[in-house]
Amino acid sequence: MAEHASHSISSRKQPKQARATELVAAILEAAVQVLATEGAQRFTTTRVAERAGVSVGSLYQYFPNKAALLFRLQSDEWRRTGDLLHDILQQTGKPPLERLRILVHAFIHSECEEAAVRGALNDAAPLYRDAPEAHAARASGERTVQAFMREALPDAPDAVRALACDLIMTTLSAVGKDFSGSPQTPAEIDTYAGAVADMFCAYLISLGHKG
Repeated sequence: MAEHASHSISSRKQPKQARATELVAAILEAAVQVLATEGAQRFTTTRVAERAGVSVGSLYQYFPNKAALLFRLQSDEWRRTGDLLHDILQQTGKPPLERLRILVHAFIHSECEEAAVRGALNDAAPLYRDAPEAHAARASGERTVQAFMREALPDAPDAVRALACDLIMTTLSAVGKDFSGSPQTPAEIDTYAGAVADMFCAYLISLGHKG
């Protein structure tokens, strides 16, 4: 029977004991495997439970439906991306453009390494992309990039910095998705990431970055 999207995409409850934490970890690991091999269209809670070796009832204790489970995977991916942005862009001991280059390389390498799962999550996005939780999950990364832009372009008007922030993040996401859609060698990834970084750095310099 087909599963229907629900307005509830939050986890039903949080594990408090070690055994429950291990159960949730096993469910999430199985969910990643099912998503990577079956894709979003064939992703079901039944398949995940079977892969994890648990009952569907045990899965539903923590994830009330397919959308909640997919949203948890997406939230974890957003958190990892947010941590990547923060850890690299907040390294104030390095010049801004050097940090931007490091970020581009790290992001595109990550996109290629996790292409199967990320592609499937993009296919499942209609289940949760307009939910309040989704907007909140993205906000932290956006604040990090905005703070970076204030440092990189201190004399630019707010509207210019906002445009630069949106353009760079939208472009990085789009090119990462497109480039990782087919297998790439490490050398090809480095060459492509270097070209994207050159483009972003030239753009910031054209907006008044002095480094």
